[in-house]
Amino acid sequence: MTTQVIMLNGGSSSGKSGIVRCLQAELPPPWLAAAIDTFVDSLPASLRTSDAGIAFAADGGVAIGEEFRRLEAAWREGVAATVRAGANVIIDDVFLSGPASQEPWRKVLTGLNVLWVGVHCEGAVAEAREIARGDRPRGMAAAQAEKVHEGVSYDVEVDTTHMESLACAKTIAAHVT
Repeated sequence: MTTQVIMLNGGSSSGKSGIVRCLQAELPPPWLAAAIDTFVDSLPASLRTSDAGIAFAADGGVAIGEEFRRLEAAWREGVAATVRAGANVIIDDVFLSGPASQEPWRKVLTGLNVLWVGVHCEGAVAEAREIARGDRPRGMAAAQAEKVHEGVSYDVEVDTTHMESLACAKTIAAHVT
């Protein structure tokens, strides 16, 4: 069965977005990108500042509310429907709750050929990237660097600490059937 979904999981500033762009260039086109950051950016401002939505603490912590979870579930269903309608999709997500975050994706992607990819990056390197980006609460990258991988199972893992996005993409592409 041909790979239909490439699921990238990694902490903030781990290099997932760069890998997605490189995968889109390396793989026979077309591959669509679906990123959790794009979903969060699509939320109304009221859900980015309330207990019902998503809140980012000054120390980099992330709190998720019930309305966010409801809309995120709908987004996941939409991504899966896009794949079922014939598009290949690369998903960029952050499994804040480890296997509990992976499970809803497993459920919604049942019957599809998914390549599960762990994108690792040492906390200090991710934190330096976070500071350079300037668009994330300081501390988020370091806090997520290892936590998002605890208990999560993968088909392939890459580490962007000392490996460029293109090299990571080529490693992943070698596992796409």
